[in-house]
Amino acid sequence: MSTTVSSSNKGTARKAPAERAADILDSACKLAVEQGLSSLTLRSVAARAGVTSTLVAHYSDGVDGLIAEVFTRIVSREIEEVRAAAAGGRTPTQRLRTLCEELLDGTRDNTTLVWVEALAMGYRNERLATSVRASLDDWQQLFSSVIADGVSCGEFAVHSPAAAAWQIQGLIDGVNEQALVLQQAPASRGDLIYGAAERILGLQPGSLDLNPDPTVVAGRTE
Repeated sequence: MSTTVSSSNKGTARKAPAERAADILDSACKLAVEQGLSSLTLRSVAARAGVTSTLVAHYSDGVDGLIAEVFTRIVSREIEEVRAAAAGGRTPTQRLRTLCEELLDGTRDNTTLVWVEALAMGYRNERLATSVRASLDDWQQLFSSVIADGVSCGEFAVHSPAAAAWQIQGLIDGVNEQALVLQQAPASRGDLIYGAAERILGLQPGSLDLNPDPTVVAGRTE
């Protein structure tokens, strides 16, 4: 009798469980970045990974669990990239400017879509909601730590770094989310954000602008 095994089954059988699970998660993340979290089903992930839906179900804790895991993977990667970029700033103002630039330049719109869908889908997916809350806390901690450093050295004038962080994050998120539909030019997003952030932090106009007026000296307002 024949012992021939189909090429698809052979490919599936060759990989160790941990490697197969990692491949499935990677495929799900790529699909979510391209088409959004709402595109994730056992069938769509299986098609992207080149495996069966049954195998995806075996290596994931249901669709809700898979979506939560994918969201966490995508946004964790984003915050690490932004944190690393901002770490190069010599002053809190420079670090905050980099944070804003990284999030407002229009290159992360696919991740913004993941965030928008996660906020909506989390209403009925508690595991996803838990992941969203944890990720929001991570962003708030990043922004508030930079702002607290600025207060300590006299660059910023705010009573609550945490509250200022939430305000600036909310402005950035709102503008980015609207831009998904309005197709607003990336440069104009900064025009909407920098002035408001400067007022929140007690900075001179132009302090956070990537192309500031050379006649304006950056620094805290008196």
